[in-house]
Parts: sequence; C-alpha cells; structure tokens
Amino acid sequence: MAVSHFSELGYKRGVGGTVTQITSSATAVTLNKPCGQITTVALTTAAAAEEAFVVNNSFVTAKDVIVLNTTYAGGGKPFLSVSNVGAGVFTVNITNVAAAAALDAVAVINFAVLKVVTA
Repeated sequence: MAVSHFSELGYKRGVGGTVTQITSSATAVTLNKPCGQITTVALTTAAAAEEAFVVNNSFVTAKDVIVLNTTYAGGGKPFLSVSNVGAGVFTVNITNVAAAAALDAVAVINFAVLKVVTA
C-alpha cells in the first residue's frame, strides 16, 4: 500500500452549503458558508457574451481569494472569474468563450473562500 505524504486539503464535511439561483442568471444568491455549490438557472448566454451575478457571503472579506470551478454539460463553453470581492460579497462572472454556440444548460459552480493575511 502506498503511503501518501499529503493530508486532505480543504474544508471538512459539513461546513459547506448549496444554493440554487432563481428567476434569472443575474439574480443574486446568498450562501453564508466558506465553501459550497451554486446551481444557476438554465443559462442562455450568447457566444462571446458575458453575464454576472452577486454572491452574498458573510465569510468573505476584501482580502480573500475566491476559487471557482464548474460542472457544465451543455452547449457553449463557460469561463468563470471573480470580481468585486468585498466585505460579505463577491461577483461571479460567466463568459461564454465559444465562437458560435450559446450556453444552454445549468452550471453547478463549486467555490471556496481562501483567507488571506498580509502580515
């Protein structure tokens, strides 16, 4: 049996949460957990277009780093980025980097808040 030199990295079971976006892809969501999953509405973002929504999260400070990835099985090609990180809030930007196909399915976005210290 191989011995691992690494222990598990990340949050422990039970500290995360989930939220599902309602109404539109621009609708803000609230998830006051240090990590979790956001399920969007069915996206309809045109090729080479972008949209964004706000995530309200009491664990976030302006110095934190938000890590995102997605599980997406539809048309188009979503690229995720984060902007406007502040006290209790960050913005998820979804850019469709496909040349011709629109996004046409829900995206499940996994996120984690990484705490940053400067001293």
